Amino acid sequence: MTRTRLRSPLLALCALLMTMVAMTPAHASGGDILSSLGIAASAKPRFLQVDEAFQLESEQRGDQLLLTLHIADDYYLYRHSLRFKGNNLTFRDPDLPAGTEHQDDFFGKTRVYYQQVTIAVPLREVGEHASLRLSYQGCTDGLCYPPTDKLIDVTPLAAVPTATDATPANAATVSQQDQLAAALGSQGFWLSIVAFFALGLGLAFTPCVFPMYPILTGIIAGAGHRLSTGRAFLLSLVYVQGMAVTYTLLGLVVASAGLKFQAALQHPYVLIGLSLMFVLLALSMFGLYTLQLPSSLQTRLSGLSNRQQGGSVAGVAIMGMISGLVCSPCTTAPLSGALIYVAQSGDLWLGGAALYALSLGMGLPLLLLGTSGGKLLPKAGAWMDVIKQLFGFALLAVPILLLSRLWSDQVTTLAWLGWGLLLCGYLYHHNQHQPHSVAKSLRGFVLLLAMISAVVVGKDLLQPPAIGTVTAGSNQSAPQFVRIKTLADLKVQLAAARGKPVLLDLYADWCVACKEFEHKTFSDPVVRERFGQMVLLQADVTANDDADVELLNSLNVLGLPTLILFDREGKELTGQRVTGFMGPVPFAKHLETVSDAN
Repeated sequence: MTRTRLRSPLLALCALLMTMVAMTPAHASGGDILSSLGIAASAKPRFLQVDEAFQLESEQRGDQLLLTLHIADDYYLYRHSLRFKGNNLTFRDPDLPAGTEHQDDFFGKTRVYYQQVTIAVPLREVGEHASLRLSYQGCTDGLCYPPTDKLIDVTPLAAVPTATDATPANAATVSQQDQLAAALGSQGFWLSIVAFFALGLGLAFTPCVFPMYPILTGIIAGAGHRLSTGRAFLLSLVYVQGMAVTYTLLGLVVASAGLKFQAALQHPYVLIGLSLMFVLLALSMFGLYTLQLPSSLQTRLSGLSNRQQGGSVAGVAIMGMISGLVCSPCTTAPLSGALIYVAQSGDLWLGGAALYALSLGMGLPLLLLGTSGGKLLPKAGAWMDVIKQLFGFALLAVPILLLSRLWSDQVTTLAWLGWGLLLCGYLYHHNQHQPHSVAKSLRGFVLLLAMISAVVVGKDLLQPPAIGTVTAGSNQSAPQFVRIKTLADLKVQLAAARGKPVLLDLYADWCVACKEFEHKTFSDPVVRERFGQMVLLQADVTANDDADVELLNSLNVLGLPTLILFDREGKELTGQRVTGFMGPVPFAKHLETVSDAN
């Protein structure tokens, strides 16, 4: 009896379900049936599968196994959950990136990874059919996944001397920016800040910082005889702070939003607008604002000139911010290391502090120059006007530095020659009004000789050389790059080049260091010899159109110049990217290391 009572309700429920299914139209979906039972059908899972949330990529590079975990947005991976276990292999404990601090409901204060984390596992001995077991655990808001195990097959090592077990041998296979990114997350906050400040000091005399020197000296000169040492220090400090803050914020935006924002700042309209502004500031040093200008615009420009000449703190800060825009396109290994760290860890505080320290290091010589300007400049007299006009010429040099990113080498050289002729002509005119003396005659002779030389050089530039000379020179100094435009073009060229290593050069006309690569590094005989063993590709992303943005984003490019190396199978060599300018000797050694690895 008891069994019958238990079974009867169950049979009744089954009969009810069969009746409802029979009454449901044939085209009805499962969701309709569930709805008829009062059960809500979810159209889309709220959470990703564990393999979608945490995607693992592995690549073996000699005695190093590189593991990269791509982490979906709004998901994170626990640092302490990473476990490594070898099967028929031995390895040294890998150095884990520091990650980001996270307050967890279950584990308390811990560290996690966002977006992406790359781990290099140094291998000691690898036998046949060896593998590495990787364990990890991650979470998202509202869900924690159980620990996940992944088995990675490892190829037996070739005959490698035991000396390669040392850290320097492994470090040679990782690019400088990747080493800096790893160091930024592992060596502690203050040590990282001091290191990046020192790196910035080394970058203080690079081409992208050059425009700042005439800008700051023009500001100091504009203060005239009213400038004291303390006032000069204050103006210089404000200028450097404005540059540093802008440079830091732009770096964080580029790391978060991608290269498209940085490239937009180098649009011809932006560069031309900045150039016009510096021309107007230079004219204010000459006192020429009254020439054919509307009264309203004349009033505004005069006010701007007076504020600049009086050393307004707000005006100097604005000039410093503009200078931060000027130096923003320069990509160097320290800058790339900080950007990579920010992009991978999501730690804006440490990344931003490193960028700020880097920019302060770049600004230290500017601070010293501006502070000493008050002592170096004449305090009163006619010489003060001459000095101000000379700094006006210095300000006129800034537009040439900016527009050289858009001009050809020939046009840029002619512009510099024209600037030099104007400067020599002004000095010669001023020299003619000096009392007669031997020094006056000598100065006049030197200035005339300089002007004649500039005219001769300009004449040679305007005359095209012999055809045979151009062809021979170009064949000797310019490597033959295959131009690509889209991501599809890259895939086609990589497939066609299978069996040979490939170098992809990402280039833009506004990238100063890209042109340095072409003129100084790519033309080196040793580098050209290495190029002869490779397929050379180049993507010109000056236009910054949709195809360029897609290509840069798919390759995770944070700045230019960036050179990417691919192996004989068309796969990128992890840790071998070159960002920022590299001279011919270290670049040739880098290519040799990659060639040996291939």
